[in-house]
Amino acid sequence: MPVVVIPGSKSITARALFLAAAADGVTTLVRPLRSDDTEGFAEGLVRLGYRVGRAPEAWQVDGRPRGPAAPEADVYCRDGATTSRFLPTLAATGHGTYRFDASPQMRRRPLGPLCRALRDLGVDLRHEEAEGHHPLTVRAAGVEGGEVTLDAGQSSQYLTALLLLGPLTRKGLRIVVTDLVSAPYVEITIAMMRAFGVEVGREGDVFVVPPGGYRATTYAIEPDASTASYFFAAAAVTGGEVTVPGLGSGALQGDLGFVDVLRRMGAEVSVGPESTTVRGTGELRGLTVNMRDISDTMPTLAAIAPFASGPVRIEDVANTRVKECDRLEACAENLRRLGVEVATGPDWIEIHPGTVAEGTASERAVSKGAEIKTYGDHRIVMSFAVTGLRVPGISFDDPGCVRKTFPGFHEEFGALRARR
Repeated sequence: MPVVVIPGSKSITARALFLAAAADGVTTLVRPLRSDDTEGFAEGLVRLGYRVGRAPEAWQVDGRPRGPAAPEADVYCRDGATTSRFLPTLAATGHGTYRFDASPQMRRRPLGPLCRALRDLGVDLRHEEAEGHHPLTVRAAGVEGGEVTLDAGQSSQYLTALLLLGPLTRKGLRIVVTDLVSAPYVEITIAMMRAFGVEVGREGDVFVVPPGGYRATTYAIEPDASTASYFFAAAAVTGGEVTVPGLGSGALQGDLGFVDVLRRMGAEVSVGPESTTVRGTGELRGLTVNMRDISDTMPTLAAIAPFASGPVRIEDVANTRVKECDRLEACAENLRRLGVEVATGPDWIEIHPGTVAEGTASERAVSKGAEIKTYGDHRIVMSFAVTGLRVPGISFDDPGCVRKTFPGFHEEFGALRARR
């Protein structure tokens, strides 16, 4: 049985870096993800004046409850959405002038609802070019706190940033949420805040965060469940078997729920206390599924949908249009390049089977190779690598963009292919 060791979660590593920087004392992060995104977050902390020690298996962060040590800084957030949204929020707790910029890809991604909420809390935050986008400057003087209204319908990261900010304000925060997508990511945030000594209250759509700061701790980073989805999908689509240790019934990440989708399609799934195993049965049924809460795994499902016995319809995924790229259209375009019939709407995609089923004339045409247009998006590459297990000759215009979350992906996936 192939056992695949998945790198640490990007989402958890980013939250842990924020919490460690804000906590009173020295925090040790065990097995953090080392990737372009998380290295960028750590370097951003260093630019703000935090001390971050990075050994191969653990990072140590000297917390500063009063905010950044540097009175001014220029921070480049690279392609990282968490870096781009969390670090300006953290910087607001200090006293100084902090400028943030990001890659062209990240400059296009929206920040507006978070920036409006920070301004409503009295933060002096100014956009240099397009309103609601990087680059921006924060003239920090601490944050008083109080009540604020937030629309988190585009990204749960807006709510996470404010939740993380709450204990660092003078009065605490009461956050009234009008819309929310990817809710399991908020549960991750709340659970991690608890590990750092803060209990978040919830009254329906209102989140209540007390003041008082965080306590330093030693925190182990879970393997990345979104990344694990490619290996679970590979087992389902090839009739193989994959076990991922470190992701079990107590996992924080909602994206582990992707295995329930595979179960509905016909795969055998076993979720134990310390690991999860998926075994392909030779059957993949079509289905209609709402993926609002696990939308980062939408491309994974889209990439294996052509091998199902009936149509696969994925609904309520409008927010995937404002990720690293418009993932919904990117999936549709690449599937059409492979000869697959696809329809899309504002928040859904429907993929029809058969056109790349093994042994058909159309697959023999596809087998000459098709280049996948990645739009520089790591999840498009990793998803269509799974398609490549059944359709020979798939290549990518930018295979290296996987460094964002999993620099060793192609080697690990190649080893899995070799073990088939």
